[in-house]
Amino acid sequence: MASWVSTARFDELVGEALDLIPAELAAAMDNVVVLVEDRNPDEPSLLGLYEGVALTERDTSYAGMLPDRITVYREALLDVCGDEQQVVDEVAITVVHEVAHHFGIDDARLHELGWA
Repeated sequence: MASWVSTARFDELVGEALDLIPAELAAAMDNVVVLVEDRNPDEPSLLGLYEGVALTERDTSYAGMLPDRITVYREALLDVCGDEQQVVDEVAITVVHEVAHHFGIDDARLHELGWA
């Protein structure tokens, strides 16, 4: 089990990564929660996951829905990093990647933009 970055420090890094999102985009985020979990039970090596209805796909039937979820997987991220700076970088990439999905940006476009 990867535990060389404390849970509290990892949570701080996720918060710092969210702070990297431009204010106009952060203000446009709607009905979404960001969580940290150790691993995805179905895909243990998955770094992050967006679950919900992208802003570009929402219509009137979306009203009253539970919040979308962005989950960042701590242990999986620590597995692919060798030092804290790599953790900082990978957390930022993962958070931006999943937030982009909230805005309806798919993996192909993220790859073009260098965020895949």
